[in-house]
Amino acid sequence: MAWFRKKPDEGARHTVTIAEGQWIKCDACKEIIYRPEVERAGRVCPKCRHPFRISARERLASLVDAGSFEERESGLRTVDPLRFKDTRAYRDRVRAAREKTGLEEAVITGLARIGGFPTVLCVFEFAFLGGSMGSVVGEKLTRAIELAIDKHLPVIIVSASGGARMQEGILSLMQMAKTAAALDRLGAAGLPYVSVLTDPTTGGVTASVAMLGDVILAEPRALIGFAGPRVIAETIRQPLPEGFQRSEFLLEHGQIDAIVDRRELRDTLRRLLAFFADS
Repeated sequence: MAWFRKKPDEGARHTVTIAEGQWIKCDACKEIIYRPEVERAGRVCPKCRHPFRISARERLASLVDAGSFEERESGLRTVDPLRFKDTRAYRDRVRAAREKTGLEEAVITGLARIGGFPTVLCVFEFAFLGGSMGSVVGEKLTRAIELAIDKHLPVIIVSASGGARMQEGILSLMQMAKTAAALDRLGAAGLPYVSVLTDPTTGGVTASVAMLGDVILAEPRALIGFAGPRVIAETIRQPLPEGFQRSEFLLEHGQIDAIVDRRELRDTLRRLLAFFADS
């Protein structure tokens, strides 16, 4: 006779099913976070306030008044002037980027209202070849700035870019001069330019449009710089400060005007537009 009898359910394994894709790891604090919490916080880590990267369309939706955005120059398309090829043909890379993002190029430009104030808004899409600035991106930005001059409106550019597009060589680098010249004409017309730096803003975009704003804002912990840390260290032959290419370091050293939480960015832009409208 057995000393005890096992209950039917005793010892059975109880498994917990976790829905796939419901958890996300923060690159900053390394915490595993419930995705809906991140979404409710505006795609920001609720533990350390690190902002996750968002698409250009998501950025537009978070900033502009509902139904107010009117896209311009959406039909401009990149060609392959140098017939460039590395491990893949440039044409194939552009085609893949279009399929991935649903966009024709790495920046969206157009007219919008923020808190009722009209503006010309340009938003980079980092998922499109790293938000790199080639001939079409430079042309779209220039036309947007010229539109602002024509309509006597302020300009807001939200940057997220790895810099100039290497596959277009010198043609890409010339966009730095072209967009800077257009912004100079905007300033001569007495119109304000607000630059918003997000993670990452680097290379030729940092060296041109991103750092030319009358007011320069940045998201928390955004990577902002020109060359990479290794290249800088080898050039100056000195150790680099901790976090020297993050927005907090730049604010401390007077390179930007303010760090703005993503949830407060729309209201901050509204107040800036109201200030410039009254000045």
